[in-house]
Amino acid sequence: MAGPVITDPGRAPSRAAPAPPPARRPRLTWRQRLSLADVRWSPYLYVAPFFVVFGVVGLFPLLYTSYLSLFDRDLLDTEGTYVGLANYATLLGDTHFWTALVNTLSIFLLSTIPQIVVAIGVAALLNTRLRAPTGWRVGVLLPYVASLVALGIIFANLFGPNYGLVNGMLELLGLDRIDWQANRLASHVAIAIMVNWRWTGYNALIVLAAMKAIPRDIHEAAMIDGAGAVRRFFSVTLPLLRPTLIFVVVTSTIGGLQIFTEPKLFDAMPGSNNGGSSNQFQTITLYMYQTAFETQHLGYASAIAWVLFLLIIVIAVANFLLTRRLASTGSIEDGAR
Repeated sequence: MAGPVITDPGRAPSRAAPAPPPARRPRLTWRQRLSLADVRWSPYLYVAPFFVVFGVVGLFPLLYTSYLSLFDRDLLDTEGTYVGLANYATLLGDTHFWTALVNTLSIFLLSTIPQIVVAIGVAALLNTRLRAPTGWRVGVLLPYVASLVALGIIFANLFGPNYGLVNGMLELLGLDRIDWQANRLASHVAIAIMVNWRWTGYNALIVLAAMKAIPRDIHEAAMIDGAGAVRRFFSVTLPLLRPTLIFVVVTSTIGGLQIFTEPKLFDAMPGSNNGGSSNQFQTITLYMYQTAFETQHLGYASAIAWVLFLLIIVIAVANFLLTRRLASTGSIEDGAR
């Protein structure tokens, strides 16, 4: 605190000196203002292309599809008749839609579950000490790199009813031939094998990258506690792979429920390329394609697309919660016990 002001008793106290005016900030030059604007706005400009592309090819089609689903409109019409939720009400009573939904879920379960299990096993094998590990990893990824159309044609011939290699192998084993295109369950199994062949290696490399990121100290601590290789895998590796497994499950769910090319190319019958002669392996996306571009009911196809969108969200969230719960049940402490 400042001390008392001593003044002369015979003189009037003098007034305090006025405070100096605040110093004016120097005016920024054009180059300095440009530098400040660069620091402030550059991050937004760097990420803007993603949001622009997402808005044009992602968000706008999604919103416009929801708008079209409320109209009765043909493909080539410029205007349609507003019908509200009538397309959705019709969809609930459409037997073809429910057949396509059951087919989609069946193929999804037959492909996704074995695909993830095999991918984890392949990743565990690739994580061991192998000679020429890069060659093995490239070999695992080759089915994903190959053309999907070529794979579809090859697998359609492999599962051919008359001259297919799979039926030839069944006959060598003393089993009867299977009409893979006509039988509903057999067609689902064949398409699921095609999907697994293409995507298992891709998911295995993602899981392998997560395995490589696990610190070796954790495995060494588990080995000191007496945990064997199998116990370390289930009690140490799998719990630490939880974020990666959630990612793989969610992406596999999205891709599995949108399956289109494999069942479309699998049908070898001429003039019938939308899921078999009796729609035995017609998926929702195939039904949506047929509705939009063959029967040209664009409003009804938009309603199918939005129902599929909501279905994917529900199943993806359910898989996310289930995977997180299962992955969190094991822990390192449980392995030590």
